[in-house]
Amino acid sequence: MTGPANSLPPQGITLDGRSLSSREVAWSARGDAAANPVRLSEESRVRMRASVALKHTLLEQEIPIYGVTTGFGDSCSRQISPDKAAELQRNLVLYHLNGTGPAAVREVARATMLIRANALSRGPSAIRPEVVETLLAHLGRDVLPLIPERGSLGASGDLVPLCYLAAALIGEGEVSHRGTVRPALDALAEEGLEPVRLEPKEGIALINGTSFTAAYGALAAWDAQELAFVAELATAMTLEALRGNASAMHAFVHDNKPHPGQVESARTVRTLLDGSKLATSFEDILLRRERLSGRGFVQLREPVQEKYSVRCAPQIIGIVHDTLEWVERWLGTEINSSSDNPLFDAEEGGLHLGGNFYAGHVGHAMDALKVTVAGLADLLDRQLALVVDEKFNNGLSPNLIVARDPDDPQAGLHHGFKGMQIAASAITAEALKQSNPASVFSRSTEAHNQDKVSMGTIAARDARTVSGLVREVAAIHLLALAQAIDLRGIDLASPAIRSVHALIREHSPFVDRDRRLDCDVKAVIGLIESGALRRAAGLADADFVAGRRLDDVASA
Repeated sequence: MTGPANSLPPQGITLDGRSLSSREVAWSARGDAAANPVRLSEESRVRMRASVALKHTLLEQEIPIYGVTTGFGDSCSRQISPDKAAELQRNLVLYHLNGTGPAAVREVARATMLIRANALSRGPSAIRPEVVETLLAHLGRDVLPLIPERGSLGASGDLVPLCYLAAALIGEGEVSHRGTVRPALDALAEEGLEPVRLEPKEGIALINGTSFTAAYGALAAWDAQELAFVAELATAMTLEALRGNASAMHAFVHDNKPHPGQVESARTVRTLLDGSKLATSFEDILLRRERLSGRGFVQLREPVQEKYSVRCAPQIIGIVHDTLEWVERWLGTEINSSSDNPLFDAEEGGLHLGGNFYAGHVGHAMDALKVTVAGLADLLDRQLALVVDEKFNNGLSPNLIVARDPDDPQAGLHHGFKGMQIAASAITAEALKQSNPASVFSRSTEAHNQDKVSMGTIAARDARTVSGLVREVAAIHLLALAQAIDLRGIDLASPAIRSVHALIREHSPFVDRDRRLDCDVKAVIGLIESGALRRAAGLADADFVAGRRLDDVASA
């Protein structure tokens, strides 16, 4: 990990609109809400009340305030009286409840709620602290909005998705309550929560932001970090499986092209290989080589260096590390911003109209991240192709099948990992296809008011989709590598890889004959998601804990 870690305080998170990290978002979204409460800081309450007071002063002056005493979008030239302003906010929420597609998963809903609360806690949005505290009460009691994934352009904010968050607050429609879908009013009543009655500006404050996009982005960034480690683990295991030359991981090589992520990646591979009796080196090859002894040509018994997918792995994986450094910085700025419109300057008494709801930074960050992460799938798929192919795997059996005597009745009946390699290739192709940029597909909508939009939400959703596909490729590859190292002799592997191998074998037995492997793949995906493989390798340090699932921390 190249960026700074932010461990979640034992007492939970206190929101101030300025200091929430994307890793804290991922931690909180994937953890136990009751055990890790989220609170609003007193400083935020003061700032919020000040902007609310300014709003009321301006309402009394009957000036046109966008989205408060005017219509929305291209209807901004139509002013209403202040006594209609509250009803306008409810209508704003209702007419955007038109999302489609599956509901976002629990962790995305939780991340969205946390980010929206934090953005509003910054102060200038003219929304009462009590509304945000109610939102945090929903979060803490597992009353979650059912947010359809589709419908946001990532400009004017995530209007459609965030309307489902606002609808849950006002008791409209259905919610997920402790894992069960039920009417929002029923869930609120059971938890002793009153529906919010929106005051002027509060509807648009809730929905006119980038929190849904940023939620996907924060989770995608965390997933990418873990996948980079898994690719390093797979590279170390590939070197052992192939009895490969690990000299390309030498610090001297990477110190002479010192991209921080590349240097870090090579260091991790070296650490994982420490003590290996399977991986070799250039010096070992020189000792074993046949001398020329005056001849003009000798066919070496082994190559002096490996294929690109092995030799260049740190240069490939390092791009993910270095991309994450700026992606997480951009996400941190987005999460800690007032992303709605208009904004109220309580200190100067000013009203400002702008476009902070535009999710361009997150969209471009996610487009970049998904390309680098999809590249990991391609890397792992190419490594797998080497390991299963008898032409390239340095003496391993074809498709890692168990060698049998020709007279054995089972001889010739089994195909080992042939089908797994086919599946990995198909999934890799899907990940690569999914990595096309979304941010270039701006659409002009809403009577050409929203005539240049970010498509950030789609880019961020794509990034999480790509991460999921890469996990599947990685799981298949790790299963093949465990098989290959068994065939080589597990006692010859490095201590770290022996430990990882043992964990994989707890969930997937050695493949001694053809059998279904889909459940094995699913189990290893779970090990990747939870960080269990990193812990098994002995690399679960304090920095890593900052993003790990809370239940895994408790059981570690």
